[in-house]
Amino acid sequence: MKLFGVLCLAVLTLSYSQNNESCCMPSATEEFAALTTDPVFASLHLSPIPLHYQTEGGVMKMIHTTDSMDARIFEVKSPVASNKYVFMVHEWWGLNDYIKREAEKLRKELGNVTVIALDMYDSKVATDPQTAGKYASGLKDSRARTIIQAAIDYVGKDADVATIGWCFGGGWSLQAAFMLGKQAAGCVMYYGMPEKDVEKIKTLHCDVLGIFGTQDGYITPALVEQFQKDMKTAGKNITVYNYDAVHAFANPSNPKYDEKDANDAHVHALAFLKEKLGV
Repeated sequence: MKLFGVLCLAVLTLSYSQNNESCCMPSATEEFAALTTDPVFASLHLSPIPLHYQTEGGVMKMIHTTDSMDARIFEVKSPVASNKYVFMVHEWWGLNDYIKREAEKLRKELGNVTVIALDMYDSKVATDPQTAGKYASGLKDSRARTIIQAAIDYVGKDADVATIGWCFGGGWSLQAAFMLGKQAAGCVMYYGMPEKDVEKIKTLHCDVLGIFGTQDGYITPALVEQFQKDMKTAGKNITVYNYDAVHAFANPSNPKYDEKDANDAHVHALAFLKEKLGV
C-alpha cells in the first residue's frame, strides 16, 4: 500500500505538471488537493462516526474578510483577556462537532488562551469521503488564504498565535504559520502535506511539531524524512513523532481511531503549545 501511495502521488504530480502551463511543481496545497481526487486516498477515510455535541462556551461568528464573503469561525475565548491564540484547522470533513469539541477541550487544557477554529469550507460539512474530497479539491487557494488572513486581522498585530490541524488541516496549519510571520508562536501539524520549497521554509518564524503515521501511504515516511531534511537545510527546528499507525489515526471520528497513539500524540502537542505560547 505504501508503494502504491507513492506511485499514485507521483502520477498525480506529473499529471498536474502536464496540464498546467507553468513548468513549476505544484505547491503543497495544490499537491494535497490532487490527492483528494484520488479514489484510493478517499477510501482510506471512512465516513466519520456521527456526533451530536452540545457546545460549552464556544460560539460561531462571522469575521470580516477582504473579499466579498466574510469568514466563519468557531471561537472559544480565554476566561481572561489574553493575547495568546491557537488557530485550529479542521480535517477534510469540515468544521464539524468533533472540531468544536476539540477546540473547547484544548482551550480548557491551555488555560488563558483563545482557540479559534477556522471554517475553510464556508459552512459546508461532509459526512462521506466523496463529498469531503469534493470540498477539499474545490477549495481555492486564494479563498483559504483570505480566511486565514481574516483571522490574523481579527486577533490583531499584538497577538501570539500557534496553529494546529489534522490531514487537510495539518497542511494548512503550516501554511497559516507562514502567513503569520513573526506572530507565529508554533505549528502543530498532524499528517499534513509538508512544504517542499526550501526558500519558503526559510521564511518560517516558528518551530514545528509534526505527528505522522508510518502506515500512511500518502504522507509517507519518505516524504516526512525529506521535510525534516529541508527544515534543517533552511535552519528551522522541527520535532517529529512517528507512530505505527494509519493516516488519520488521531481522529476520534475515524472508525480506525487509535486511542493509545492519539493520546500520546496529544500529550506532545499540548506540551509543545504550552511551551511556545508561554502558558
